[in-house]
Amino acid sequence: MTEHHSWTTHSTNAAEVRPEWFIVDATGQTVGRLATRISRVLQGKHKPAYTAHVDTGDFVVVVNAEKVVFTGRKLDQKKYHAYSGYPGGLRSTTARRTLETHPERVLEAAVQGMVPGTRLGRQMLSKLKVYAGASHPHEAQQPRPLPDHI
Repeated sequence: MTEHHSWTTHSTNAAEVRPEWFIVDATGQTVGRLATRISRVLQGKHKPAYTAHVDTGDFVVVVNAEKVVFTGRKLDQKKYHAYSGYPGGLRSTTARRTLETHPERVLEAAVQGMVPGTRLGRQMLSKLKVYAGASHPHEAQQPRPLPDHI
């Protein structure tokens, strides 16, 4: 008599996902390296239950976004573009100027380039909360620090 085993693979569905809240202090961190860690958490790739077609990610609150650093000469050479859709409507600003005027946009743009460009990717991006200073309105969610191994 042979013993019967059920070799099935579990596929996580949206009802099983319990998102957590993490907080990251961006002070002195390199933009791209920090954005990589954040995008992994937003997508849920740090969890064993990661499923590509389900949003298994967690919320990420970033504080002190104004204190991120760029390597090399990117502050003056890297450009951010905004196109209005009209002829002649392309506006370009340097990373230095963007960091001075809207520091949260620097990290948002970096993370946006690392998540899928689909509806699911936009849903993941909505779980990213970036703040220029040290304060944030998410104390009620009790975010815990993002571990270094993620």
